[in-house]
Amino acid sequence: MSTATDYKTGLLGWRLQAARELAFVGRQEELAVFNAALYGNGCSVLYVHGPGGIGKSALLRRFAQEAEAAGRPVVKLDGRLLPTSVAAFEAEAGEVLRDDRAVLLFDAFEEIQSLEGWLWERFLPRVPMGALVVIAGRLPPEMQWQADPGWVGALKVMTLRDLPPEETHALLDSCGVADELRESVLGFAGGHPLALLLAAAARNGTREGGSVLCHDAVSTLLDQMVGEVPSAAHQKALEICAHAFVTTEDLLRAFMPEQAGMLFRWLRRLPFVESSSLGLFPHDVVREGLEIDFRWRDPQGHAEMHERIHEHLAEKVHTVSDADVLGAVGALLYLHRDEEASSAFHSARAEAPVEEGFLRTGDLDKLCQVAAESDGEESAAAAVFWAQRQPEAFRAYRLIETGEPVAFFAWLTLSDLADEEIAADPVVASVWAHARATAPLRAGEHLAVGRIWGIPARLRKTPAMDLMAWRAVGNSLRSERMAWSYIAMRRPNQGIVECLRRYGLDEHTERPVMDGARFTLFTHDWRAVPAQAWLERLSRVPVSVGQFPSAKLAVLSRAEFAEAIRQALRQMSRLDALASSPLTRTRLITERGGGDPATTLRDLLRQVIDELGEDPRSVKFHRALSATFLNGAPTQEVAAERLGLPFTTYRRHLVAGIERVCAELWHLELYGTAQDQKARD
Repeated sequence: MSTATDYKTGLLGWRLQAARELAFVGRQEELAVFNAALYGNGCSVLYVHGPGGIGKSALLRRFAQEAEAAGRPVVKLDGRLLPTSVAAFEAEAGEVLRDDRAVLLFDAFEEIQSLEGWLWERFLPRVPMGALVVIAGRLPPEMQWQADPGWVGALKVMTLRDLPPEETHALLDSCGVADELRESVLGFAGGHPLALLLAAAARNGTREGGSVLCHDAVSTLLDQMVGEVPSAAHQKALEICAHAFVTTEDLLRAFMPEQAGMLFRWLRRLPFVESSSLGLFPHDVVREGLEIDFRWRDPQGHAEMHERIHEHLAEKVHTVSDADVLGAVGALLYLHRDEEASSAFHSARAEAPVEEGFLRTGDLDKLCQVAAESDGEESAAAAVFWAQRQPEAFRAYRLIETGEPVAFFAWLTLSDLADEEIAADPVVASVWAHARATAPLRAGEHLAVGRIWGIPARLRKTPAMDLMAWRAVGNSLRSERMAWSYIAMRRPNQGIVECLRRYGLDEHTERPVMDGARFTLFTHDWRAVPAQAWLERLSRVPVSVGQFPSAKLAVLSRAEFAEAIRQALRQMSRLDALASSPLTRTRLITERGGGDPATTLRDLLRQVIDELGEDPRSVKFHRALSATFLNGAPTQEVAAERLGLPFTTYRRHLVAGIERVCAELWHLELYGTAQDQKARD
């Protein structure tokens, strides 16, 4: 290959190599391990494994450059081009057996996986000390080799994973992906290198309204990550695994009873499928790619599969034990994960940092403390009152690491209400009054009230909120003779409101007050729409799969808006960070016409800060804001020093200035500019 410095006078290969070098980002840990081994301070065999497209080949190319720069002879092998025979391997890799400075780089080892036993037992032990062998494949080495005492210290096994956010953005920089396209690219690809490159190419080619990922790109991605599938049954198992929250042998048995065990074992061994305590789930990119491909090529087949999985999981909600209800409901609702409203309830993943449990001895004091901190003393008293009367109705949500309860949920069941219960809890009193006035309970019927303590008033998405939602759905579907169910929420945000409406819960017009805060009551009449009818309606809700996320209008409370402004001020120098701000989806930005929302937000913040400098009464606020956010002071202490102010004085001016910015922009969010107001009038 030519070594000419000007690629125009060399070969095409030089240009390809240069482009690949520019696109290589990150992998510092792997490079450090390789270089340590290269210079005699590490392992003799480095085994790198990960799913297709994760960057193994690119990493081996970089290893080759490092070895060549060190003056070491390099032998490169590719399992896709090598016959599966001992003789062929010996012939191609023989140099590493004869030269103690040689570096053998073997890519795509999964293609000759049948030689693994021979490799570890016959070939590698003959490699001289000083030589270095690097093997890259989709599958990890068998555990017997990793556990062999003889290989301790000589073998290093590394799993190649998705790129972290910083390196992901660096890769998109190398591809020239515009800032306004990055959210959609990242929404599909995450940190998977091949998916990033394919999605970047698709989005760069569809700047004008392109929203669906190119199916050729999806096909390429699946070819690289999944490859050939042995049979139609294996393909069906993959499609089920992609659509379901987690896949168990029991789920596969509902579709293919005779082959379920074999197919589950096959899925379990795939390099892009991971295991959790609940079952198997694929890499996010594989999941999305399979879903897009299946829905595109066979919409009817996809719909039928969805319906059958839905029926199976709905039945499980009714039949599983109480301990397994959350997993069953979570799996059921996951089928509707692409709906705009339901996504507000589904922040939990296969393994959440909190777990649900019954009340324990000593939890009453913690319940009182958590309720008082989140809602107030009146709410705390009501929580303790009900915990003493219906302890079985309560669930505590504990941090897995410490066991400390951080939130509580109660599913109170009531067939009658005593005077002291009405007096103790205005929320329950309001529920009871509504039920009696609307459609009173009949003999043997009861109503249920879901109460939450410990979640902040803004009700941000949290794993605990997901678990509470799943518990409420599970209790509703499993209850007998339940007439009404109510969920009481203290100032719920708009996303939660829309989600509950989507799932058939109506807002009660009365807003009971506790601790000075109004509660919203969401109710469902299970006599009018019983569980089976509710499930059928849920199953019919359309699901949009395979589209890039599109911006939807965000409606923020004043507290949420102010917090977003503070965050945006800290990120003014980073358009990529501003692009993810919820402010870019508010009227504040969307009603200002076209252009990049992140740039519009940055310019608007700068404009408001500059306007403060025009008012003699707020010049000191303008100076503090400018020094901190516009002029690049590394710390607030440095900003105060540049202004020649005591730090406490500077902080007072800065805080007041931020409050002025928040107030100005909140007014614009509500009413627009004077011209906007005049136009509306």
